[in-house]
Amino acid sequence: MSGLYTRFVSSVLFPLQERMKQHSTVADHAALDRSQWLPTAQIRDIQSDRLRSLLTHAATHVPYYRALFARSGFDPAGVTSAADLQRLPFLTKAVIRANSDALRADDAQGLARFNTGGSSGEPLVFFIGRERVSRDVAAKWRATRWWNVDIGDPEIVLWGSPIELGAQDRVKLLRDRLMRTRLLPAFDMSASKVDHFIDVIRDTRPKMLFGYPSAFALIASRAQERAVRLDDVGLKVAFVTSERLYPHQREVIESVFGCPVANGYGGRDAGFIAHQCPDGSMHITAEDIVVEIVDGDGRVLPAGQSGEIVVTHLATRDYPFIRYRTGDVGVLSDQPCSCGRGLPVLAEVQGRSTDFVVAADGTVMHGLSLIYVLRDQPGVAAFRIEQESLAQTRVAVVPGDGFSVERSVPAIRKGLQDRLGSGVTIVIDLVDAIPAEASGKYRYVVSRVPVSGQTVPAPAAVEAAHA
Repeated sequence: MSGLYTRFVSSVLFPLQERMKQHSTVADHAALDRSQWLPTAQIRDIQSDRLRSLLTHAATHVPYYRALFARSGFDPAGVTSAADLQRLPFLTKAVIRANSDALRADDAQGLARFNTGGSSGEPLVFFIGRERVSRDVAAKWRATRWWNVDIGDPEIVLWGSPIELGAQDRVKLLRDRLMRTRLLPAFDMSASKVDHFIDVIRDTRPKMLFGYPSAFALIASRAQERAVRLDDVGLKVAFVTSERLYPHQREVIESVFGCPVANGYGGRDAGFIAHQCPDGSMHITAEDIVVEIVDGDGRVLPAGQSGEIVVTHLATRDYPFIRYRTGDVGVLSDQPCSCGRGLPVLAEVQGRSTDFVVAADGTVMHGLSLIYVLRDQPGVAAFRIEQESLAQTRVAVVPGDGFSVERSVPAIRKGLQDRLGSGVTIVIDLVDAIPAEASGKYRYVVSRVPVSGQTVPAPAAVEAAHA
């Protein structure tokens, strides 16, 4: 049973905030709360109707799709199911970069600019409208309630994206305080910082955690080393996302925090895709998301077969994401969940992980702290960082437009040394391309340095952070 203040936040304060933002989150959540219990066939019907509406709108208002549909003779009005998407080409990061303005709807309102690192480290700039924000927040809200926690319950968010961490103005700080959300930076995971996080968790007594599984596993391991209990603070669930959740991470988090781990899958670009229910299934937000699994030749695979995850987000009328190749690898299930929800199930997400790196002074940091040095440097088309030892890190860089050996190389070296230590040797190799692994994924941050006496699981494919 939620407390009085939590009920006030979820029923009064949060709806007021969303209304002021001109978001439809509350109504969207009410609709999603009802539709999750419908039979799978009826959810597919909702999905098909929303897909036809998205495509029809794109044909009229989005220059890129208006031209594409005209060239291919594609008629959105004739769409009857998600299978009709196979008549359309994929949307890739390269296509978005080349058609950024043409992908914007001519009637778009409230678009916000976002960027995220691609699988090879090249930035992707795109735009998100109010509709998608509202639907994604509503979907997350629905999943939160699956675990008997709600907006307004005390929460600790352990995150590393500068998009969130750079927005801590007074208004946001006040809002977070009212919502009882505490945001902690995941960049610095040194022993002293982790000890501080442990103290914050004990003092805050949150009902839920949200963040990287690797970071929470490190906190849990440190608490074990210090014999500090965290299973008595009242946690109900630890929501983890943005990385692959390894079994040993789930085990130590659940053991030390004394609560279940709820795995989530999504991205800043692709949206809120799937979340684990208490019965263990990763349910796809099918009212808003179409998930296809494709092989190396782009053919759609049946349930049970592993391939690349392709996403169509049905709430992206302002800046459509239609058949977007995520670069992640996963498997769909055709088995219903015992929880009774009609939402389809994503059986597995493979190959997503974030590595830790270790500074010369022993400070343990998220690999993201190095990614942003390269990602924010003009002219870096792609990169791969390998921490060979505490004393040396090697970086392979593919120079692009705007790259200057005189300016860019020293800037990269300084940025990495600022994080790893001024005495660390940074070897920068300029290369023509960054090869993919056999899986098709790119490993662009790899550390060979042990953390707390244990080597971080490899390969470690670092993904930029989601909401």
